Amino acid sequence: MTRSEENYIKAIFHLGGNASTSVATNAIAEEMDTKPSSVTDMAKKLADKGLVNYVRYQGVLLTEKGIKTALGIIRKHRLWEVFLVKKLDFSWDEVHEVAEQLEHIKSEKLIDKIDELLEFPKYDPHGDPIPTKNGEFQERDKQLLSEMPLSSTGICVGVKDSSSSFLKFLDKNQIALGETIQILDKEDFDDSLLIKIAEREFHISHQIAANLFVKKNS
Repeated sequence: MTRSEENYIKAIFHLGGNASTSVATNAIAEEMDTKPSSVTDMAKKLADKGLVNYVRYQGVLLTEKGIKTALGIIRKHRLWEVFLVKKLDFSWDEVHEVAEQLEHIKSEKLIDKIDELLEFPKYDPHGDPIPTKNGEFQERDKQLLSEMPLSSTGICVGVKDSSSSFLKFLDKNQIALGETIQILDKEDFDDSLLIKIAEREFHISHQIAANLFVKKNS
């Protein structure tokens, strides 16, 4: 497979809710920053390889082979992110773009060795699950901080927005995975929150809260 084909497969997987639904060509075109006609051409190529089912006006759906391929690419990407953070001291806002390049390396032996070296991590630095070699992964029981009720407490387990700017904001405000977050107050006007982390109390916007995943304390 070419790099472009792999990028399309991964995009279709994510846009389709982990390949559970068909994806419109216009949605793929927007995600890939290209023309719908180019997406149609690529969909036909991927269909010829048995990776997708493509029906005009109905969209693109990954086949079982396509899902397996997508999970393999995602596994490589997320393992590289862990490797860059744990072994090369990259910060979590730096790793995505580098992993985008490294995920196209074909050597399965190399990826298996990295997985072993990292002691088979289940989640990447952003809290996303890492598929195993067999394509299995553990989704966390999580919800967005913005959807948590007042006075509740949860542990930060992931981010919805993994952009560099958002991750830098979290670093600046010392909001990290594993931190316990308590919701102290909520503004009716804009749904901004007053939260507490350790002994610090501060406000965050609804946009920030809507991009933080938390696991509610039992």
